[in-house]
Amino acid sequence: MADPQVAAPPPGALGRATLERFLDASPPLVEGLRDRAAQLQPHGIDLTLESLWRFTDAGSIGGPSPGRRLPERQLVEPGADGWYTLEPGPYVAVIHERLHIPTTVMALAWPRSTFLRCGAMLGTAVVDAGYEGRPEALLVVANLHGISLAVDVALCQLVCFTLTERVPGYDGAYQGR
Repeated sequence: MADPQVAAPPPGALGRATLERFLDASPPLVEGLRDRAAQLQPHGIDLTLESLWRFTDAGSIGGPSPGRRLPERQLVEPGADGWYTLEPGPYVAVIHERLHIPTTVMALAWPRSTFLRCGAMLGTAVVDAGYEGRPEALLVVANLHGISLAVDVALCQLVCFTLTERVPGYDGAYQGR
């Protein structure tokens, strides 16, 4: 991955001005923003929903055969009104935007607080330095009455942190996906 040509900010969470410089770089920190002005926050970038999937079988992680196997899943279609009506349970949320994380930065994605207030949780993972791709998150609807989501809802806020040193960068199974 080619790191964007952005002056290295001091260690810590990146603020709006620094995020703007990273968004203007080539490649941009986040590609495919639906509405840059609305998604750029004082210390993060809102990431939006691309699609929702329901699990249809079990997966496996680690150890000997079968090792890592992701569960099969089925696309959840929104209604004609542009809303997903979700029953309680787990879903995979695919993020619309594509990330290009430099090797001097790592990120955490935190759920928008309205999800929590409506009874939904978003499970996310560390976004490693050097990662490129479209992340996924685990959406768990805990509200026993369900939840409705607009098709392009802001799911989470990506908060980026500078590292004290450049690292080799992510080179795992999900690179480029």
